[in-house]
Amino acid sequence: MKVTYYLEILSSWCYWAEPAWAELKEKFGSRVEFDWKIALMKPDAFPVSTSQCEWFYQRSGTVMRSPFKLDAGWFEVSRKGDYRAPNFVAEAARELGVRDDRVRLALMHAAMREGKKIGDLSLSAEIAAAASGLAVDKLIAGAKSDAVQKRVEASTAVFFAHQIDQRPAFILEDEIGDKAVFSGLAKSKALSAAIEAMLEDTAAYTTHRVHFGPPPTV
Repeated sequence: MKVTYYLEILSSWCYWAEPAWAELKEKFGSRVEFDWKIALMKPDAFPVSTSQCEWFYQRSGTVMRSPFKLDAGWFEVSRKGDYRAPNFVAEAARELGVRDDRVRLALMHAAMREGKKIGDLSLSAEIAAAASGLAVDKLIAGAKSDAVQKRVEASTAVFFAHQIDQRPAFILEDEIGDKAVFSGLAKSKALSAAIEAMLEDTAAYTTHRVHFGPPPTV
């Protein structure tokens, strides 16, 4: 079974969902393949001002019962919603062999807890380098490469092909062809229940196959 997590580095709801993602990986371990992919937000989906961003953070922080408020200092009106750089850097780090969560978590923390303006490619690369041990120049080169940018564009297109628009999004797929799509949920309870159900169904199919073999062809 596989769970794919679609995220945007500067999505506050993805930030709030990270504990749930870690919890699911801890709970199911090797029974489930976990992977994450970038799903870029469109420029017009970003806040239009610092005050608007802070309002969104007040809402999400209240919903999540957070003891702290996220920092909107990363917002820059001059970027006009173009914050692709940290996403490209996260993907570049994965291409360079760092496939876990630490780079994107470091970028999220830098932006939404420390207010750092990670829309700047060089700053994002420096943060990623500190978190991963990778060289800054290699991260910048990777983030600018056609291969990385096309991969991010492709994963974003797959995300939208599911006819969803809210991040975080989780696509659950098993070997018997079942699929569950969760869009916008930041807590683990519903996801965990769905994974358990799909694992149970897959195990039942395996048991049946052992006892009765493949289906008749005629």
